[in-house]
Amino acid sequence: MNVGIIFGGKSAEHEVSIQSAKNIVEALDKNKFTPVLIGISKEGKWFLLEELPKTEVVESENELKIIPGGGSQFLTTDKKSVSVEVVFPVLHGPNGEDGTIQGLFRMADVPFVGSGLLGSAVAMDKQVSKKLLESKGISVAKYLSFEESANIDSIEKEFNYPVFVKPANLGSSVGVSKAKSRKDLKSALEKAFRYDNKVLVEEFIDGKEFECSVLGNRKPKASKVGEVRPEDFYSYEEKYSDKSQTELKIPADIDQSLENEIRKIAVEAFKVNMCKGMARIDFLVTGKRIYVNELNTIPGFTKISMYPKLWEVSGVDYQNLITELIELALENYKDKDELKTSY
Repeated sequence: MNVGIIFGGKSAEHEVSIQSAKNIVEALDKNKFTPVLIGISKEGKWFLLEELPKTEVVESENELKIIPGGGSQFLTTDKKSVSVEVVFPVLHGPNGEDGTIQGLFRMADVPFVGSGLLGSAVAMDKQVSKKLLESKGISVAKYLSFEESANIDSIEKEFNYPVFVKPANLGSSVGVSKAKSRKDLKSALEKAFRYDNKVLVEEFIDGKEFECSVLGNRKPKASKVGEVRPEDFYSYEEKYSDKSQTELKIPADIDQSLENEIRKIAVEAFKVNMCKGMARIDFLVTGKRIYVNELNTIPGFTKISMYPKLWEVSGVDYQNLITELIELALENYKDKDELKTSY
């Protein structure tokens, strides 16, 4: 079965996407699947590639064009059509994790790994996701959201320092800052607005950070829980640098009752945000209060990423995890395909 591995993209997480794709291609069960490498440049052009780039997708002669409703042959070059039976999007951030490309796959009538258009869009927008979680009684950090510009006086009236400032629609901690003063806050807002038109300012919760991986469609299951112990906060550099000082405890050394509660909330959050296939749920825990920080519907898949590592300690190795995700994509496609399209 040809599996289209799609990576790169018009996102600040372009380079991370390539690293995730490399690990997926290496681990893919070659007895069952043949990887078809599809790279999207930072300019948004699609290319059929012979090998994975080191850092960035650059233009090649095999530029791909999209055939709407083309089924497994929804892509073509000037020389040939490209057949893929299922797509594994490894696109973090805007245009890849926000429902945009998921809508394209639905229009092209091709199965794909992960959440659909709505689930992807909801989980990607931190403000919308928080509102849904709150509606089901799931705790989230207190926050304010701003579009285009922010009112610093209103922020200082609502929160004490420090606060976290985040682009609403990015992952991997891109554009995220911890502001400890008014001066920091101004810089943090400027930085966040460079990446997104909507920005969140959140209260600082002095607690422990945990993560839980969820896998499934109708009956999702949660992995064991991992703990993240950063020196300050889990920044982009801390997540992907070889010089990271962050300690990852996999699995976390916590009592069983707390782990059970985190896993239970992880599955609830997954369902509330209408996710499918996979998601990593991030938590903050202080005392007995458990807060959902955010959901990631296309979590990192590098060798040091928490999503696959948590499943590994839960009894699902990397290769079998990828196989199960592809099978879930085909299952979800079959469910959609069986729906009536005429009255």
